[in-house]
Amino acid sequence: MSDSDSFISEVSEEVRRDQLFGYIRKYGWIAVTLVLALVGGAAYTEYNKAKTESAAQAVGDAMLTAMGEDDPATRAAALAAVEATGPAAAVAALLTAATQQEAGQFAEATATLNGLAVNKDVPAIYRDLAAFKAAMLPSDDTAARMTVLETLSQPGAPFASLAKEQIGLMQVDAGDTDAAIATMQSILEDAEATRGLRDRAQTLIVALGGTPVLPTTSDTAATVAAPTE
Repeated sequence: MSDSDSFISEVSEEVRRDQLFGYIRKYGWIAVTLVLALVGGAAYTEYNKAKTESAAQAVGDAMLTAMGEDDPATRAAALAAVEATGPAAAVAALLTAATQQEAGQFAEATATLNGLAVNKDVPAIYRDLAAFKAAMLPSDDTAARMTVLETLSQPGAPFASLAKEQIGLMQVDAGDTDAAIATMQSILEDAEATRGLRDRAQTLIVALGGTPVLPTTSDTAATVAAPTE
């Protein structure tokens, strides 16, 4: 390579270096901003994660401490004082209601469950469970209980079969035998009903003087004998 070519090459290299430094000076802040954003985002995510875990642990510790109380009334009061959100709030409310029921505080248990049933911050499954449990508690307002159970017994509802069973039992208490038999028969025809629930429905139909009818595999009905004890 001649001296002329070497000189041109060095000049070209210097020009490219100057251009590179110029780009860095002009656009380098963008790269720095991106790096800071990534680092800051990761730090914020870790902070939130640690904060969430700490809060969950605090709620768990509070519930465990409350459950350690021997007296049901004291335990119920301690559980009711636990501050929680989301699924943890549902668990705390269900435990509170169960303890209140154990202590004979049925009005308080009903209020706790009804509060959970309308809490939009918890998953729907917990709201339905709370409504179902509230409807099972002793109450003079049978019409309100029936309304709740009828809503929960709609097709596709997670506790539909169990709600039907409670409706049938309420119909028995009201002396409406024909309606109770029809309700129990609907349980026998419910593909979602468990074997135990079907057995209970079949037994109740027989006890009420009815004849349980179960669908056959060909979707026709056949009369079945009463279950033996």
